[in-house]
Amino acid sequence: MDMVTASPGEIAPTQAPLIEVRLIAIRYAARDTNLYEFGRPDGEPLPAYEPGAHIDLHLPNGLVRNYSMIVARPDPAVYTFGIKRDPASRGGSRYIHDELRVGKTVKISAPRNNFPLKEDAAQIILLAGGIGITPIWCMIQRLEELRRSWTLHYACRSRADMAFLESLQRMRGPVFHFDDENAGRFLDVAGIVAAAPKEAHLYCCGPTPMLKAFENATASWPREQIHVEYFTPKEVPAKKGGFTVELARSGQEFVIPEGRSILEVLLDQGIDVDYSCELGICGACEQRVISGMPEHRDSILTEEEQAENKRVMICCAGCKSERLVLDL
Repeated sequence: MDMVTASPGEIAPTQAPLIEVRLIAIRYAARDTNLYEFGRPDGEPLPAYEPGAHIDLHLPNGLVRNYSMIVARPDPAVYTFGIKRDPASRGGSRYIHDELRVGKTVKISAPRNNFPLKEDAAQIILLAGGIGITPIWCMIQRLEELRRSWTLHYACRSRADMAFLESLQRMRGPVFHFDDENAGRFLDVAGIVAAAPKEAHLYCCGPTPMLKAFENATASWPREQIHVEYFTPKEVPAKKGGFTVELARSGQEFVIPEGRSILEVLLDQGIDVDYSCELGICGACEQRVISGMPEHRDSILTEEEQAENKRVMICCAGCKSERLVLDL
């Protein structure tokens, strides 16, 4: 899945080296959704990961897209991703479905996890919409392996669109919702949250309206129990400019002009920083704030984390103060 999250994450390392992988298999998963398997050409193991993790896929057409891991205990030499062809694709999923063929090589990042699973939670309630099932499916496999209790509420437009349906039907935890079998009514997210035990950890991944409904319904819950992953940004990147960014380690200063992001200016000046989505949904460009007041526009940090002003996603953030000092 293309994505991101509101759970705490670690600051990404600067320009971690990319990994070359070859597409070794394509399998059908649901209408307009395929499973894509990648392995290193030399057969060497790929980096380990935990459920909820994703990678950046660098496509030959220059686009970079984020996709979630879907296998909790994979062959160490294979990564598998579920990718849906989006009719409103900005070029990523369309290119993958129409142009990417077995044998092609691409580059990926090492896995990052902004959507970690709390495996020892007393109750785990999972909500997935459409292709948002991909990180959730990985979590389910892990929970089954641990013999932990879980409940899944999985919504799609129709049965034909539901990936992993047959496998899930053999399990005891899922509750399915098909819009076309419910007079077009969407999943009752507020009702699910209201009925959840107060000690439960709740996870949600799906389309933006579902995520907003989930965040509204869980607004009074303890933040550490609520876990959200976004496909698309909540807000457009801030590009008002008119402030100065100082890099504390080198002492360099850069004026951010109108129409440019902090990330764009730093890259233009040859500063080596990690980045991927440029929309505030992947967490790759996260930096530590030493002083100043960022104008947060990301879909990763919680409101409480944004208010602390300890971290910032420089691909989309502006600044409310005249100067922003970063630990770079």
